[in-house]
Amino acid sequence: MPLVSQVTATAIPRDSSIRGFFDRIDLEDAFEAVLPADASCDAETLARHLFSNRIGWVASLMTLRDALVRGFGLKTSGSLRPSTPQERHDQIFLFRIYRRSAAEVVMGQDDIHLDFRVSVFVDSARDATGGIKHVVVSTVVHCHNPLGRAYLFVVRPFHRMVVRATLREASRGWPADRPTDSD
Repeated sequence: MPLVSQVTATAIPRDSSIRGFFDRIDLEDAFEAVLPADASCDAETLARHLFSNRIGWVASLMTLRDALVRGFGLKTSGSLRPSTPQERHDQIFLFRIYRRSAAEVVMGQDDIHLDFRVSVFVDSARDATGGIKHVVVSTVVHCHNPLGRAYLFVVRPFHRMVVRATLREASRGWPADRPTDSD
């Protein structure tokens, strides 16, 4: 059985493009895990892996969240699910892709109460001598109104638990680096 990586709170990587999305930030956090040496370094591959691992209690929280926010006119997970091949290419899980590079993918959603962005960033420069790679999941949120601030107050502790659990679950089996033609 693969070793489950420890998940730790960290700073948003200095080179992450998630930093410039909003003028005002109402929530900012980042969590990281060490990647095994044979893990993919492609941020989108890692992001798709992260969000494909459904954790039972997280799915239950999303169902509860959807039931509670529907009456406020907020987007629900059902309305955000991609249904066409193009939507599946332009989204990861329920999140629209805003930026892609080999080292980072930035996703998120905009709604009437708040906008958020999630970055999956492969940080291989942190320990260049030892070759240790980290995956960092960062989140920034910008609230539009009192409903957004109230919503954020309620979900903030759950958000942190979900991100940590998602990273731990994903670390049970990171996708491997694909060999190149020269390998």
